[in-house]
Amino acid sequence: MDLKVGRPLSASEISSLLGEARERTLLLTAALSDEDLRLQHDALMSPIVWDLGHIGHFEDVWLRENIRSGDTGSEGLRGIYNPFENPRAVRDSLPLPSLPECRAYLGDVRRAVLDELGNVKLSGGTRLLDNGFVFRMVLQHEYQHNETILQTLQLKQGDRYAAPRQLGPPAVAPDAPPADATVRFPGGSVTIGTDDRSAAYDNERPGHVVELPPFEIDVHPTTNGAYLRFMEAGGYDDPAYWSRAGWAWRDQGRLVAPKHWEDGPHGWQERFMDRIVPLDADRPVVHVCYYEAEAYARWAGKRLPTEFEWEVAAAWDPEQGHARPYPWGEDEPTPMHTNLDALLFETTPVGAYPAGRSPIGCWDMIGNVWEWTSTSFHGYPGYETFPYPEYSEVFFGDEYKVLRGGSWATRFGAVRNTFRNWDYPIRRQIFSGIRCAQDG
Repeated sequence: MDLKVGRPLSASEISSLLGEARERTLLLTAALSDEDLRLQHDALMSPIVWDLGHIGHFEDVWLRENIRSGDTGSEGLRGIYNPFENPRAVRDSLPLPSLPECRAYLGDVRRAVLDELGNVKLSGGTRLLDNGFVFRMVLQHEYQHNETILQTLQLKQGDRYAAPRQLGPPAVAPDAPPADATVRFPGGSVTIGTDDRSAAYDNERPGHVVELPPFEIDVHPTTNGAYLRFMEAGGYDDPAYWSRAGWAWRDQGRLVAPKHWEDGPHGWQERFMDRIVPLDADRPVVHVCYYEAEAYARWAGKRLPTEFEWEVAAAWDPEQGHARPYPWGEDEPTPMHTNLDALLFETTPVGAYPAGRSPIGCWDMIGNVWEWTSTSFHGYPGYETFPYPEYSEVFFGDEYKVLRGGSWATRFGAVRNTFRNWDYPIRRQIFSGIRCAQDG
């Protein structure tokens, strides 16, 4: 996939990218019944048919109505597909369409968008159109809902989701550093964020210089084996490792292990959609909330990295004195670099992607699992909302923690070193893991 970051997209490129995104959405949902699509499988998640309709509605508003009017607001998100008027908890009570109606709506919107592409001045000088921003935004929106749909499918009630796996896991590289290896950043002035306006969201901008003290960071994300040692050492039973809020949440939820771990007759098992496998000590731990990540880090004698430390470990090239868009450089992600794009439908052991190493020597910074940071979600100095406040601005606040790096379920075009995800610290349905840091 090539999103041609930094320059306008041609009509043929837009058509091809939109088509590929829709093919993936339909692949993920092809085996689901109308009942599966309309059911709210978990209170945290929408009925999948709502996600599908919202994908079409968002595309209709931004690639037809707002381009035509030059609008940069989101007031056009109307009716049942307005996520702020209709929070997830009530979406199963909305007058949702049937599967045939939803697919017809998606097709009607797409045909109308493609029909109008020939009339759009793609380098027309508006902020929405400059460098293809609005098309990349709509693509990223569909990619992100693909991951949301996968979260729902992991929580699916009834028969487990039969994942359409198309890839097998890679082998661990023979020269991979050990799971407990760390690397050191010596500190200094670094650039955080980006000034890109072709693909980056407003919360990634502007690029700005910060001074970071020295720190150490784990080469790999925390593995199942390391997390199991925390559990066996009584980590879930000792409040000394937990914040006050974290302990209250652990106590309320009676947490004893990551979500989707099962204590079987022969030891712990882990579930990936329809597959239940013996716990692999070398895979990264996944489906842990911020509070669990924080407690593990404290037990290990470390801490969670700040999001600036994380970004530097992923992006900063000390020899060149600048940041890279991806840990490995300028090239778009491929299956040689990282476990992204969902087609494995599970995590892979750490140390499997030597081509994806960052300049200072960290592995798996992009892909496999989202990684919690200690940073609350706020705008950068000089932040400017564009094109609508409901993407970033309304979520700024200390109640959300930033995650970085993407997961196995993240599409190739939906993540980069500067990308910022965020969620409540209690959330475990996301494909989230841990990477620890320490002062250095």
